[in-house]
Amino acid sequence: MLYTIAMVLLFLWLLGFVTSYTMGGLIHVVLVVALIFVLIGFLQGRKRGS
Repeated sequence: MLYTIAMVLLFLWLLGFVTSYTMGGLIHVVLVVALIFVLIGFLQGRKRGS
């Protein structure tokens, strides 16, 4: 679930760069949130595997 949300946020961030449609720093906030979700998912996956 978190991985899917992170991928959607990353896609929207890239779309913002491609279309040159940026709303100030909001696009960078979206990137940071997506990276946080990816890290959380990675750490939770690692804990489950142990």
